[in-house]
Amino acid sequence: MFRTAPRMAGFVFRENRVPYYQRLFQKHDGKRQWYKTERSNYIMYPYLVSVYGLGIATTYAMVRMVFGHKTFFGKE
Repeated sequence: MFRTAPRMAGFVFRENRVPYYQRLFQKHDGKRQWYKTERSNYIMYPYLVSVYGLGIATTYAMVRMVFGHKTFFGKE
């Protein structure tokens, strides 16, 4: 009654990457787990910039509001 999607041929005979990643992540090379792959920099640096950038921007805005800057919202 219900039809399932046909299997994609690319995933049927794919190599098993689990042993490779198991050796990679269990290697004691002094690197953090999230920096071990070659794609880690493309993921971690935008994340860190956004986290610390938003933290700094939020802190700046809160400090301006607490100390009562009247031109914060464009009003004088």
